[in-house]
Amino acid sequence: MTDQVVDTDARFLGRTRELKELRADIERAGLDTLSGRKAPRARVLLIAGRPGSGRTTLAEELVRQVAGRYPDGAVRVRLREPDGTRVPVERAARELLDALEVSAPAGAAEDELVEALRAALGGRRAVLLLDDAADAEQVDALLPDSPDCLAVAVSEGPLTGISDVRPCTLGGLDSKSAVELLSRATGSVRITVDPRAAEALAEQCQGQPAALVLAGGWLAARPKAAVADLAKQLHADTDDGTPVARVLQLVHASLPAPAARTLRLLSLAPAGLVDRHTASALAGCSVSDARTTLDDFAAVGLLRPVPSELPQYEQYEVPGCLHRLLHALAEAHERPGELQLARARMLERTVRLLQSCRAITETDSPQAREKLVGMPRSLRFPHPRAAADWLRARRPALLASARLAVADGELDTLARRLMAQLVRAMVAHFGTQAAASDLYGLHSLVLDVADRRRLPRERAAALLNLGDLDARTGRTADALVRYRAALDAGRRANDPYATGRAMESVGGAHLELGDYDRATDWFGRALAERLARDERADAARLYGRIAAAHTYAGRYGEALRNWRAAVAGYRKSGDVAAQARALSELARVQEYAGRPEESLRTCREAAEWARRAEDVRLQAALHLRLADTYEHLGDPASAALHRGTAERMLEEEALEASPGDSELEQGANACEIRSASAED
Repeated sequence: MTDQVVDTDARFLGRTRELKELRADIERAGLDTLSGRKAPRARVLLIAGRPGSGRTTLAEELVRQVAGRYPDGAVRVRLREPDGTRVPVERAARELLDALEVSAPAGAAEDELVEALRAALGGRRAVLLLDDAADAEQVDALLPDSPDCLAVAVSEGPLTGISDVRPCTLGGLDSKSAVELLSRATGSVRITVDPRAAEALAEQCQGQPAALVLAGGWLAARPKAAVADLAKQLHADTDDGTPVARVLQLVHASLPAPAARTLRLLSLAPAGLVDRHTASALAGCSVSDARTTLDDFAAVGLLRPVPSELPQYEQYEVPGCLHRLLHALAEAHERPGELQLARARMLERTVRLLQSCRAITETDSPQAREKLVGMPRSLRFPHPRAAADWLRARRPALLASARLAVADGELDTLARRLMAQLVRAMVAHFGTQAAASDLYGLHSLVLDVADRRRLPRERAAALLNLGDLDARTGRTADALVRYRAALDAGRRANDPYATGRAMESVGGAHLELGDYDRATDWFGRALAERLARDERADAARLYGRIAAAHTYAGRYGEALRNWRAAVAGYRKSGDVAAQARALSELARVQEYAGRPEESLRTCREAAEWARRAEDVRLQAALHLRLADTYEHLGDPASAALHRGTAERMLEEEALEASPGDSELEQGANACEIRSASAED
């Protein structure tokens, strides 16, 4: 998002002197070079100016002009929210890593992400555009160590603390460029017939591009109005505000009441991003009326279209220089209760869109189809691909919605529903692994709400999910702490599901840490809970986990006993595939225990059950194990036969498999956020 309101004509105007100085500053010898040392970090250029001065547009033009010297491209990040809130360094670093297509572990700390960013930029020639920086510490943390990179920072003032940086401070445009910017919106005729009035209007706007574009839009919407009339109105305005604020007041006052109210409420749009559904929910109007209003606002410079590869999901952004002004107008004209209601309507619409987005993937579910049919046509997606595209396009706004809902504090029930639906939609379309970093942030927000509202069940669910993500990224000790806290919360909530999951997860963490005695102890506690509730399938799985812990500890007798119990449990529950896998593991332990003949018999039995379960990969693996066992027993002919059978099975499966069959989704064990609402 930029600070300048821009029109559809992308030609850059003026700032010749500033561009020349900035380009010269790239070549300027720094203090390190003068002292005989090579510059240890990237060159930093600073463009300083008030919001609306065109500072971001100048930075973008500079990046465009020097792009040829930086073949690894340019990445950008905004360092303040539209309302002025400072963006955490870890979130900014992750956004830059995503733009560089470099993965980072979910839930990684700030230091780890910053180091990953610097490693990713090492050896590259790239440009970083750090837009709307809040302070020097924020910029300094993101600077690459590579002297071949360039960092262009945009800020409201100097960044004291970063050495060897000379700010390029922006004032207004020169008179010629300011008048030309006006003529783009009004047309050249009105400017030509009264050039002095145009110059007077540019002077009233102090050459600020944002004010000039708004003034031009006001004139374009009134073909019969003279340029001199607008200049006189601004001259008569005794308000001491900035030129942008004065012109916006005039534009706002001239709008019809419904449009003016919609414009004010756009300040509630998450991340300053708005689409037709957001505007419709905020204003309480139809989707078609909202779309027309947004198009009208964009035509006069009040909104900026967001470039996208998905034009069917067009979005607009509220320019940064207008966001706080619109928020002030909203507080002046709307009662607090009305603003709260508008925000609740927007979040409720988002929840319903997310429900539709997830339901379209559940093609085999009659309940999902019934829910879709009951939704208004405007909320439905034609097919899963369209839903995934919408989710991808709206991702920044959806994540911002979750953060805003939690920060509000008065909409916690709605916030929980929003985050539950967002988690489910992301898992359904992207998978847990691909969406891990976003899911980590969402579960952290759920934990904030649960702690604030003293909701032990939601706290347990959030801690379990965070622990799972920590465990997948190698932070097993952190995961163990979360699992223990989840166990306490599950017990307080009297939630047997969360308690059992937590016990098993504590055991899994100890197993990963190599503490096999504690692992078997915790698995045993979880097993006792499952047996007490006659949950046979879960009990069989836990027998297997206990057996695995004993195997790692070298206690093969105990491992064999528990694997046999697992096999019996799966047989009683009728899970043929799981029974085959358990028999396979039993055969492996028998081999470890020095019982090759028993292992051979068990392996044959497992292969037969795998055939019944139509698990080709397991069959092939078992045939390979049979081949190894026969070789160990001195029968190379049988070994070759089984090895050939395994290779043939794998080749046939590779030919028959579809492209998507190899992707395993890991979200099956996610502990969902529980809610009393039936809609969840």
